Parts: sequence; structure tokens; C-alpha cells
Amino acid sequence: MTTTPEAPASTAAAMDALDQRLSQRFIALDPSGYFLIKLDREAAELVLERYCNTIDDKGLARDSETGEVLRCDGGNPPRRPSAVYRGNTAKQLGIQLTEGEGPHPVTCLDHALYLGRELQKAEQCLRDGTVYVQD
Repeated sequence: MTTTPEAPASTAAAMDALDQRLSQRFIALDPSGYFLIKLDREAAELVLERYCNTIDDKGLARDSETGEVLRCDGGNPPRRPSAVYRGNTAKQLGIQLTEGEGPHPVTCLDHALYLGRELQKAEQCLRDGTVYVQD
């Protein structure tokens, strides 16, 4: 196996700054819902919980059952996921989300790309034993 050298510190810093800037852009929410990614270290699995919501005319996500606006700071009452997906790798979960008979739980391409990036990050944390924090 060959390894590639790490990017120079100045390049890595520029990449981090670009990523931070891009994370601040407006993102239209996926009307089919959102996902929380967790690690189950005992089972050596990635866990992807899907939560349904509705998007109002102002672009705010609302709880499908109560109509309450969903907060981004974690201050929401506990919710039950509408579906739970488990897999050992990001690829395995990606296949569950996008292949086979539909309907598929992701309806926006930018959401699918985001989930792919986050699942890869979570898989790496599962492999190396580091803490995973969803962006």
C-alpha cells in the first residue's frame, strides 16, 4: 500500500478555511427529512437515523406530527426516527439509501453528497477510534 504525503500546513489551512466558508452558505433543506449519524462501536457499525419533517413556506423544518419548528441547537423534544439504517461502511449505507427499489429517503443531490462526506468521515472515526462529530 502506498501513502501520499500530507498537504503542507499552508495548503491544509487554506482548505480548512474554504470548507468553513462553504459551510456557511444557504442550504435548502431536503423535504424528505434529515439524518443523524452515530457510531455503534460495539457492533462496529455506522448508524444512520432518519427523521421526517415538513418544510414550510419560509424554508423552516417542522416536526411532521406536531408542526413545531425544529431547532438546530438540539433544543427539540426527543423524537423517534422514522427509519434506522446500519452498516459497516459508508459505501454499504450509501447503497442502502440510493439503490434498489424506491422510494429512496434522500431527494436532493446536495443532501446525498453531504451524507456521503459525513458517512466517510464517520467510517474513518470508527476505524481509528476517534470521536465523530456530525457537521
